[in-house]
Amino acid sequence: MAANPSWWPDLLGALAANHAVLACGMHPRSRMLGPNLTRLPPAPSAMVALTFDDGPDPEVTPRVLDLLDAHGATASFFAIGHRAARHAALAREIVRRGHGLENHTYRHPLSFASWHPGAMLRELLAAQHAIADACGQAPQFFRPPAGLRSPLLDPVLAMVGLSLVSWTRRGYDTVSTRPADVLRRLTRGLAAGDLLLLHDGRSARAEDGTPTVLAVLPGLLARLQESGLRAVSLTQALQAASAVDAAAPAGGPASRAPVAYASR
Repeated sequence: MAANPSWWPDLLGALAANHAVLACGMHPRSRMLGPNLTRLPPAPSAMVALTFDDGPDPEVTPRVLDLLDAHGATASFFAIGHRAARHAALAREIVRRGHGLENHTYRHPLSFASWHPGAMLRELLAAQHAIADACGQAPQFFRPPAGLRSPLLDPVLAMVGLSLVSWTRRGYDTVSTRPADVLRRLTRGLAAGDLLLLHDGRSARAEDGTPTVLAVLPGLLARLQESGLRAVSLTQALQAASAVDAAAPAGGPASRAPVAYASR
């Protein structure tokens, strides 16, 4: 490069393009780096998936469970491994009530997407074992901290037997103290197949001190019912989609890629 200064513009352009592609691929809803569930596949009934991150939390999670029960809704909880181990009885209660308990790493390291594969593998396995020991069943799905994926993540997920999940839309309930704003983000354009993200752990607080998720959830569940939508866990949604595939003629209109990777 010192001997050929004329190469600099091309090399800098290539470096910028490389970083741009990598940044796009690491975006939570991107599929450039591999399969990524951002919405549900077609199912016999109008379903949406409710997902909750960063728990279980002994103050918030039981109240979330009661609200879900009151509306006949089920959900998937992406648990932090060490929190599931600490609150094992609560983890078991989540599963007992018919919800899914999934992998959200063991310690929720925000630098996870920059780790090498060996470190990622150890983190995922630690969470997998902690959650399975706590509730009696191993997670099937994984969501990375902040949703950021590494270019090196897919082989690690394959070794652990996990599928990557992000979301269709999120409410930003970890930072917003205005429940009406969170509800609006989640319901704007709400439709069957949407995958919604909330948090039962690390929720922000509304002005009256109520965790934002608890202030939002009753209105969200009511809106789903008014719209004829049923809130389900990821496992329930994909089982329903598999039933559609099984009933469809070979090569018919319902045939498609494996449901675990269907997305918009």
